[in-house]
Amino acid sequence: MKSEEIDRVIEMAWEDRTPFEAIEKQFELSEADVIKLMRKHLKRKSFERWRKRVHQHTKLKHLHIRSAEIKRFKCSRQRSISKNMISKRK
Repeated sequence: MKSEEIDRVIEMAWEDRTPFEAIEKQFELSEADVIKLMRKHLKRKSFERWRKRVHQHTKLKHLHIRSAEIKRFKCSRQRSISKNMISKRK
């Protein structure tokens, strides 16, 4: 993966509303792959904080257990993303 793609995966993984299924759809990375990527590219304490956060927000990070009231997985201010293409990101 390109460093821009790795940065985007890390950013998406940190976002509470972005489910692992969205990351898998865009980058073809399973939850386990995302965990490996995060472990590899984050400092140890940052990784531990992220894992703790994911466990606290499990209902947001998985579509199949997410509330039906949440209809989107990205911030309204976020630029549009199409599959693996990141639009005008610098």
